[in-house]
Amino acid sequence: MKKSTATAGESPSRLIDARIKELDDWRGKTLSRIRTLIKEADPQVVEEWKWGVPVWSHQGLICTGESYKSVVKMTFARGAALDDPSGLFNSSLEGNTRRAIDVHEGEKIDEKALKTLIRSAVKLNKSGT
Repeated sequence: MKKSTATAGESPSRLIDARIKELDDWRGKTLSRIRTLIKEADPQVVEEWKWGVPVWSHQGLICTGESYKSVVKMTFARGAALDDPSGLFNSSLEGNTRRAIDVHEGEKIDEKALKTLIRSAVKLNKSGT
């Protein structure tokens, strides 16, 4: 992976664009698709750049979009408090707060279930609980 040429003064959306571009393989395509699904699930989502990774929020953190050599990881800040009837969460299952979804090369994302999970995270944030 190439080093990012993005600077801290850039908008979060541009930093996310740059990350997707520098991931010029399946990871970039996957992160781009995840980003699109998040925006479709919640058109009012706020894109941020924290800890060197894309972050999506709506009245609180929804999830991050991390990229590693063999996985693109969506970490839901309050995932343990969310119902996951489709069983999307497959990582970070031992904690009391966060849950994650690891997407490996060639895996298909259950788009409908992911959108439902994102909407549930937003609803939880809005509830203030």
